[in-house]
Amino acid sequence: MSTHFFGDGNIGSPPEFREIPNGNEEPRRVLRLNVYFDNPVPGKDGFEDRGGFWAPVEWWHRDAEQWATLFQKGMRVQVSGREERDDWTDDDDKPRTTYRINARGVSILPYRIASVTMRPKSATGESPAATDE
Repeated sequence: MSTHFFGDGNIGSPPEFREIPNGNEEPRRVLRLNVYFDNPVPGKDGFEDRGGFWAPVEWWHRDAEQWATLFQKGMRVQVSGREERDDWTDDDDKPRTTYRINARGVSILPYRIASVTMRPKSATGESPAATDE
């Protein structure tokens, strides 16, 4: 079972990148994020969180490795995709249900970002080392 999903949230742990072998073809790449999707409601003293939920987000993308270096814990993101339900049994044979987001797109929202510095790539194709400015 799946349904369309669209939500804003914060990344709760460092991103996880994996390559999965695909026979003789190029390996499939996935970026896994653990995101807390909140429900902010305006109040007297700013916004108040009126309940939310944690959800694992999987983004299958050929450039997932590059995105893994960009996303950081605490970063605010917007996720669109499909919500998928996984039914399973735990070690005590109790039925469990987990919901995960199979993302079509993950966008960085400009909250909590102090600055962005754009630098040209070096001749080897790698980004230059960061320096204190």
